[in-house]
Amino acid sequence: MFRIAIKMLAGDRGKYAGLLFGIAFTSFLITFAASFFAGFMTRGFSLISDNPAADVWVMDPAVESVEQTTNMPTSALDRVRSVAGVQSAVPLALATTEVRFPGGHFQTFQLIGVDDATAAGVPLLNDDVQVTVLRAPDAVLIDSGGTVGKLETPRFQRDQWPHGEPHLDAPTRPLASGDELLVNDHRVVVAGYTDALPRFPPRPLMYTTLANARRILPPERLRLTFVLASAAPGVRSTELARRIQTVTGLRARTADEFKSDTVRWYLVNSEDVGDVGAMLTLAMTVGFGVTAVLLYIFTTENLKQYAVLKAMGATSKLLLAMVFVQAGVCALIGTGLGLGLCGIAGPIVGSQGFPFRMMWFTPLVGGLMVFVVCVLAALISARSVLKLEPAAVFAGRN
Repeated sequence: MFRIAIKMLAGDRGKYAGLLFGIAFTSFLITFAASFFAGFMTRGFSLISDNPAADVWVMDPAVESVEQTTNMPTSALDRVRSVAGVQSAVPLALATTEVRFPGGHFQTFQLIGVDDATAAGVPLLNDDVQVTVLRAPDAVLIDSGGTVGKLETPRFQRDQWPHGEPHLDAPTRPLASGDELLVNDHRVVVAGYTDALPRFPPRPLMYTTLANARRILPPERLRLTFVLASAAPGVRSTELARRIQTVTGLRARTADEFKSDTVRWYLVNSEDVGDVGAMLTLAMTVGFGVTAVLLYIFTTENLKQYAVLKAMGATSKLLLAMVFVQAGVCALIGTGLGLGLCGIAGPIVGSQGFPFRMMWFTPLVGGLMVFVVCVLAALISARSVLKLEPAAVFAGRN
């Protein structure tokens, strides 16, 4: 009987293709939305991922994520270093500042101040640049931070501001080592590019020493944002975090815990979560509408065949199983097509700067949602089959 059900399905090629298209579209859109969600969530804690040597992140007790922070006294660094089990602890300062480019235009950067002695907190560098370049006066390292076209400077010397009015429409080139920028009317020199992970929301990044950050940023009593602590041999990071929190009264989280905190913060506060939810709802609504309508029409048009089978002794349970087999075959093939299309489109979208990341659970989410859509569509279609009377085929009503 199940082979007959599949032959009935493949016999109507138009509706069969329509069912596959509707399910494939649903699978693609749901998996894409889930991958987009995973992408911006992982980019949200890129700062933590850029510092793998930090076992424990120490911060103000009110801080819940790397996206929304407040500073604490510099003395917090010494307090953390004094805790038993801390092998090393370095400062990390975050600030948002406007940077004036040579062409006269300005751009908001996230400025990251790192330890003067070790430069801990600077990610990998490009073009064989050494981190020691930060020891030069006014030196900074820059990164696109997931943005596109934000790090441009005028190509020709005549367009370098402040020679005359700003040349905002002048031809540009990417910033290079030796180019100068203005940060709060302080001159800084680009020493190279980092290979930092993209951020979400995307933003250009500027790395410099903590001493240089204090010089170029507006005066502020509290400048320390995080203390990055590493555990001594034999000390677990979770144990060290609890010990630091007990001794200092500051909030201490392991790297994995802080990533989870950041994800929860985004879930509560980010508007993009609502956008992803709306995309998922739209995908399921469209997929359910297309699948349910086409499967219902297909079932209705084949009531004669079902009536004959029932007249020959097929039970309602068997006919119901046939409908679900047809829906299951469409779901299996359509889901595979949708996942394949998402796998092809994902790298293309990611190369354009979008936070796309297909993780292990995103295909499962797509498959589960398609399963729900197909089950509901099959239940609607099965109603007419269950109510069918064998005599109807002989009466000529179907």
